[in-house]
Amino acid sequence: MTESISAFRREARAWLAENVPGVPAPPDGPASRSYALAWQRTQMQGGWAGIAWPKETGGRGASVLEQIVWFEEYARAGAPSPLGPTFVGLNHAGPTLIACGTPEQKAYHLPRIVKGETIWCQGFSEPGAGSDLGALKTKGTVVGEELVIDGHKIWSSFADIADHQELLVRTAPTGKTSAALTWVICPMDAAGIHVRPIRTMAGVRKFCEVFYEGVRVPLSNVVGGVNNGWATAMSTLAFERGTASLALLLALTITVEKLLAACPRGRPHMRARLAQLRAEGAAIRAMTYRLALDSAESTPDASGSFARVAFAEYSQRVNAAAVDLFGIEAAEVVGAHGIGHDYLDAFSETIAGGTSEIQRNIIGERVLGLPRGPR
Repeated sequence: MTESISAFRREARAWLAENVPGVPAPPDGPASRSYALAWQRTQMQGGWAGIAWPKETGGRGASVLEQIVWFEEYARAGAPSPLGPTFVGLNHAGPTLIACGTPEQKAYHLPRIVKGETIWCQGFSEPGAGSDLGALKTKGTVVGEELVIDGHKIWSSFADIADHQELLVRTAPTGKTSAALTWVICPMDAAGIHVRPIRTMAGVRKFCEVFYEGVRVPLSNVVGGVNNGWATAMSTLAFERGTASLALLLALTITVEKLLAACPRGRPHMRARLAQLRAEGAAIRAMTYRLALDSAESTPDASGSFARVAFAEYSQRVNAAAVDLFGIEAAEVVGAHGIGHDYLDAFSETIAGGTSEIQRNIIGERVLGLPRGPR
């Protein structure tokens, strides 16, 4: 670490110590929206909002190494989860607009995202097209200067409290997938949109189904061009360096240290299990740093799937060990913010963002060069 990076760390640590909210985030609903936007505004006022966004777009413009240090300190301070209601705007929609948006789209949306004024959700997955975006069927028909949208999306986190949605629709019914989809900014208050929150087994209602019945969106809301949505969606990869998930991974490694401290020496098998998790966490952390720093010198590739699948399965093992250590009726386990909630919620990690099976296919085909599996 250079002195400038060490100074950056001290600055980040001091600011977080003074500003991290003293109460946990509400799990869902309007209260979670208010909490997330307030925390985003606090970061904006402190100069820490949009840590990876270029300065000219309102962000911090931090280097990859600075982003790593920021998320190390963010996790150490127990700051709100980066996967809250502002995640899609900051890590998907905003970066996509930075890469592919028109000047008008950037001027309107980017300040509102980074200043904590709007919430975005994602409209990619469908009941019959989860990890396979090429199979999506939600239809967008060009009528004059509008897109008329009909269909059904699912697993759209925070859609019930969002202002806008990054929406992928099929605009060329018979075309090749890479030339058949369109990425569009969809206002969530448009006529014909119906949102149904889904209660998960962890007890929260942060996932939603979204139904579209003749929803009209102006063509000026299309990002990257009609029938170019696949390339537009993939453009986010050129921005995302894998650092956003670091805070979650580092928080897990901190949890392991707490579990080791709480585990009696009279339980040697549990201590050995936790020691194994400590070693696994160190390995995944080192791999994530390596991938992030390597990608700073080139366009990110499919290697990110290594970190994605490793983190997802590691999260499940850590939370399972925590429940086994304390017992399902322990005070540390029960409640909306207890380990029990995290244990149940972690089952989604190997599904969300591409299942572990899909991630392994990507690694095999795109990284190792193995033959494609049957389709």
